[in-house]
Amino acid sequence: MARIIAGTHKGRRLAAVPTVATRPTSDRVKESLFSRLEGYNALADAVVVDLFAGSGALGFEALSRGAAALEAVDKAEAAYRTLRKNAEAFGQAAQVHKADALKYLSARSGAPIELLFLDPPYQLTDEELHKILALSVPQLHEAATVVVERDARSPEPHWPSGLELFHEKTYGSTRIWLAEPA
Repeated sequence: MARIIAGTHKGRRLAAVPTVATRPTSDRVKESLFSRLEGYNALADAVVVDLFAGSGALGFEALSRGAAALEAVDKAEAAYRTLRKNAEAFGQAAQVHKADALKYLSARSGAPIELLFLDPPYQLTDEELHKILALSVPQLHEAATVVVERDARSPEPHWPSGLELFHEKTYGSTRIWLAEPA
């Protein structure tokens, strides 16, 4: 079971998705990632979108650490039910959507995204990831941060026009890439 590791909801346990298809981000990776995001001032009052959210651990951690709003998105029924359960503790700041990432981004309206998490299933192809990243570009705030989490053996994402990599780090079997609008 995942937990919130810092902020206003520190220690709160999150329900886990009851399937082996999800891979929760480890506390070690979360702590390092969120320390970096706080250093970039990427969390304070941010509009956060968490695609392929699973249990929503990354998005809910962002809310606990000062983000203003979360849109947690997953197309799997088990993940959607888990997200709804976990969102109850965060009130209206957390919106949960059962949708495919591409369809969600295509139909999304609202405030520009300031922090975007993409932790897709490892079997998602590089081409599919590129399409999702490309579709996100017009929705990003000019100072947005995009976080892509994949298997450490995965190649660097093919960044679409409008996004550029500014940091990458490997933690055991996990690799994180951070990008920003170009």
